[in-house]
Amino acid sequence: MNVEEKTLNQLKQMLNVKIGRVEEQGEELVVYVPKDQVAKAIGAGGCVVRSVERVLNRRLSIKEST
Repeated sequence: MNVEEKTLNQLKQMLNVKIGRVEEQGEELVVYVPKDQVAKAIGAGGCVVRSVERVLNRRLSIKEST
């Protein structure tokens, strides 16, 4: 499934990391980022992920790209 361009742009701006790819799995978005940027994408205590989830109104998972 393709992620809308608007959603992808919002992810890039809010996460502020290089995004390898984004997959939709039901209501959840799985974002693949480089290994050295996973912690930055998640944020302290998951604060970045929670903020993105609230803005997009979808669950978000950050995974290491291969």
